[in-house]
Amino acid sequence: MTKATKLLTALPPPQRRRLMELAREVSFPEDARIFEAGGVADRFWVVRSGAVSLVQEVTTVQRVTVASLGAGDLLGWSWLFPPYRWDFGAEAFSPVRAYEFEAQPVTKLCEEDPALGMTLVRLVAEILAHRLEMTRNRLMDQYGTQRRGTY
Repeated sequence: MTKATKLLTALPPPQRRRLMELAREVSFPEDARIFEAGGVADRFWVVRSGAVSLVQEVTTVQRVTVASLGAGDLLGWSWLFPPYRWDFGAEAFSPVRAYEFEAQPVTKLCEEDPALGMTLVRLVAEILAHRLEMTRNRLMDQYGTQRRGTY
């Protein structure tokens, strides 16, 4: 399995400094809904402390946790891709402190500094690949075992 990439620590120091100039410190209380699936994705966060659950609504009354994020993890990538809508919802599993970045200024910074933009997109792609691999392994563990027992 690939190693989890932490966005801020993976950025070279000069690029990290430029990005952090756009950061705003925020906090969310336990059980707060940070965003809902389908909502406008106009920002992202890097978790400083606490835990965030990514949730998928299965029915109007059933929500399933698809991933858990903690310190250093990127929360939100839908701001990068049209139609700029959240694919999942996010809830604070515990009190959370995070750096918040608005998409528009970050996009402008990436246009002004293409090297930073390319590095940022590459790192987000690595994070997505890792999460996809984790999800695939979780599904194989859950459903692969059940299938083997039915033959």
